[in-house]
Amino acid sequence: MARAPTMRFEIVGIRVRNFERSLRFYTRVLGFRVSRRGDTRGWGGGLWARLTDPRSGRSMEINWYPRNSRFWGPYVAGSEVDHLDFSIGVASRDTLERTYRRLRRAGARPTGLEPRTTEGWMASVLDPDGVWLTIGRRPTASERAAMRRAQAPT
Repeated sequence: MARAPTMRFEIVGIRVRNFERSLRFYTRVLGFRVSRRGDTRGWGGGLWARLTDPRSGRSMEINWYPRNSRFWGPYVAGSEVDHLDFSIGVASRDTLERTYRRLRRAGARPTGLEPRTTEGWMASVLDPDGVWLTIGRRPTASERAAMRRAQAPT
């Protein structure tokens, strides 16, 4: 039997009501730098940015979800902590699927976000107290090569 991958804690994500306003605040006022950002609205997510403090090297993530997002819900003060993010590192989609199934067998509750619903990049579960945990993976070497080929001018 294959050994379960080690999960590494990545980041805390906070939910924001206005993405651009929050991005300006954290970068201009608090001095964070945008280290990564993305748009996952294509599969039901939202806009996100990883912000890194250049002094400490610590990071956080801001997340904004449109009304049609799987993650959207009425904003309630105190619900800003969005999720805890874990990574299994460079891994295949199959490895992520096995990790997701292992967490489910161990009692984690489903959220509806499984590898099959996120194009194989992440899965989410709820811990026993309802805290949202996201498990992501990085592309394998063959996936990175395929992405480079797809982006190359023809």
